[in-house]
Amino acid sequence: MTDLENAYRDCRRINAQHGKTFFLATRLLPAGARPATHALYGFARIADEVVDNPEPGSDPDIGLAELEQRLDKLFAGNPQNDPVLVALADTIRRYGLDRELFDAFLRSMRMDLTVAEYETFDDLAEYTYGSASVIGLLMLPILGTVVPQREAAPSAAALGEAFQLTNFLRDIGEDLDRGRLYLPVAELAAFGVDRDLLVWCRAHGRRDPRIRRAMAALVAHARAIYRRAESGISLLRKESRPCVRTALVLYRGILDEIVRRDYDVLARRVAVGRGRRLITAAAYAAGAGLGLRS
Repeated sequence: MTDLENAYRDCRRINAQHGKTFFLATRLLPAGARPATHALYGFARIADEVVDNPEPGSDPDIGLAELEQRLDKLFAGNPQNDPVLVALADTIRRYGLDRELFDAFLRSMRMDLTVAEYETFDDLAEYTYGSASVIGLLMLPILGTVVPQREAAPSAAALGEAFQLTNFLRDIGEDLDRGRLYLPVAELAAFGVDRDLLVWCRAHGRRDPRIRRAMAALVAHARAIYRRAESGISLLRKESRPCVRTALVLYRGILDEIVRRDYDVLARRVAVGRGRRLITAAAYAAGAGLGLRS
């Protein structure tokens, strides 16, 4: 096995370990598209770890600056010794991925070090674009389209945004523990909810009808974004559609679980059960005449 093959295998392992829902969906991709998808996930995971789980005594800001410098070298054609970056360099070369999208991603990661909350959805837009929408845009050349990529770009960006907002709703308790609140303050305030109320309810295991109403409104907002994203699946290359539809259905299923738990998102992390994930993926695989690939 070559060094490049080993590098892609490491990315696959990272995806399988840390992104179970997304990894399951990638098993519906053609074999040629899966390694690049894992490489993008691996890179995003590196940045997440720098910000959220830095090594003891390390400075996340310096860590991100070093990652940016390594990207500079990568785009300049200089070899890298990190397996994820080796795989990423090959992916960038194969698909001609845009450096500006990676820069936008790192800007959003840096925002996590300085911005604790956002007032409105407009204020949040730069963060969600860089942290999520650009991932959808980076995936477009890998997935392939049946129209010019610029026509499929809005739906791809919307899917990333929908996934991210779903994460914000699912992970609100963990984010509060880190001192962050991604759900827009003004949207929460419309229902009488603020950070102090959220923190108090999480700390005391209590529920509040104001929080329930706010979460219901935000779930509805996320569903509307999923509808925009779903309209773009038909613009993808046919063999890529089962993967993207599976990812969309499974991530949107997290919203279903939030509703099923009566919007109780503070007590524990909401997730779609493994059985439901497998059944959904198998159904879309069967519909496309595929099997779940390893």
